Amino acid sequence: MNDLILKNKTLFEIDANIDNLVKKIELLNYVNPINIEEEKEKFFKSKFLKEPNFEYPYRDFDKFSLHKEFFAQPINSIEDERLRDFYEEIIYFYSGLIQCIETIGKGKKFYYNSLHSFGTPTEQDVQNAKFILHFDSEDPDLELFQPKYSAEDSKQFFREYSKIYDFSYEIKTSNSMGAIAMVSNSAKALVLNSNHTYSENQINILTNHEIGVHMVTSMNAVLHPLQVFSHGFPNNEETQEGLAVFSEYMSGNLTIHRLKELAYRVLAVDSLAKGYTFSQTFRMLSNGYDLNKHDAFAISVRAHRGGGLTKDHLYLSGLKKIYNRYKRGEDLNVLLTGKVSLEFADDIQYMIDQGYAVPPKHITDAYAENKNANKTVDFILENLK
Repeated sequence: MNDLILKNKTLFEIDANIDNLVKKIELLNYVNPINIEEEKEKFFKSKFLKEPNFEYPYRDFDKFSLHKEFFAQPINSIEDERLRDFYEEIIYFYSGLIQCIETIGKGKKFYYNSLHSFGTPTEQDVQNAKFILHFDSEDPDLELFQPKYSAEDSKQFFREYSKIYDFSYEIKTSNSMGAIAMVSNSAKALVLNSNHTYSENQINILTNHEIGVHMVTSMNAVLHPLQVFSHGFPNNEETQEGLAVFSEYMSGNLTIHRLKELAYRVLAVDSLAKGYTFSQTFRMLSNGYDLNKHDAFAISVRAHRGGGLTKDHLYLSGLKKIYNRYKRGEDLNVLLTGKVSLEFADDIQYMIDQGYAVPPKHITDAYAENKNANKTVDFILENLK
C-alpha cells in the first residue's frame, strides 16, 4: 500500500485534495427547502394557486475559491492515462455541482445548471412513465399501506434490519427535507423526515433502498486507497438510484404504486422543460392523473426545489438499466464499491486490479435471491424501452 502511494504520489495528493474540497458541496444539504410545511399550508389555503416561496439553508463556501482549487489540480502529472482522463471528468463533474449549489433559489439559472449535471427525461422516458400509469395500483386500503409509524417509531425497524450488515451508523430526524428518508453520505447517517408517518410498505422499501444500497455503498467507499469512491463518480445518481430501487424489486417490495411514484417524478421533471410553474405541475399531477394532493405536492417539491432539480427522472431509467444488467447475468457487485456509475464499471475493475481500489466488502442483502412474486411488476420492467 505504501509502495503504491509512493509510486503514485501525485495521484494520491490530487485524490486527497479533491476529497477535502468535495466535502463542502453535498448538493442535498443545500437544495432541500427549510420551510416546506409552512409553504404547503399556504399553498393548500390558496386553492393550489399561490406559488410557494421556498427558503434554503445558508451556503457557507466560497464558490470562486472552490472552482479555482478544483482546476488548479495538476491532472496532467498523473502518469496513468486512464486515471488521468478519469480525474479530469471528476473535476468537470464537481465544477457543475458547484454551479448548481451557487444558483439554488435563482430560478432558471439553477434549472440550467441542473440540466448540465443531471439531464432531463427523453421522450422515451416520458413514454415509459405513461406506460406504467396504465396499470392499476394495489388497494391503498390494505394494512400494508396504512401510515402508522412516526419517524421515531420507525428507527427500530432500521436498527433491526441493519443487524445483517457489519457496520454502524447514526439515525437522525429532520423537519426540512423533500424526501421521506435519505442517507447523508458525509455524515454516514440515515435521516428520517419527522413530518412523515410511515407505512409498513414504506419501511420495507426504505430499509432495502437506503440501508441496503445507499448506506452499503457509503461504507464500501471508505475502504479504498482512493477517496473518490466516497463522493460520487460523474453521473452516479442514475446508477445509485437504479441499484436502490432494484433492491426493492429483489426483496419483493417493489409495487405498482411505487413504480407509479417514479413515473410521476419523470412527468414532474418533464414539466420543467415545458416551462410549468410549481402550481401547474401540481395541478397536472392532481387533476390530470388523479394523484392525491399530498403526494402531488411532495413530488412537485422534489422537482421544483432550488429552481428546478431534474435528477428525479433518473430513478426509472436507472432501474431499467440495472434490471437489464441483472437479466444479462452481469456483475452488480462492482457497482456497490461506492458512489459509482455504470459507465465506469470497467474502470472500477481496472482500479481494483491495479490496487487503487478493493472489491466490495458489504453486499446488498436483497441481491442474494429474487423474491419478487408480482408478475405485473416483471411485465412492466421487461417492457420498458
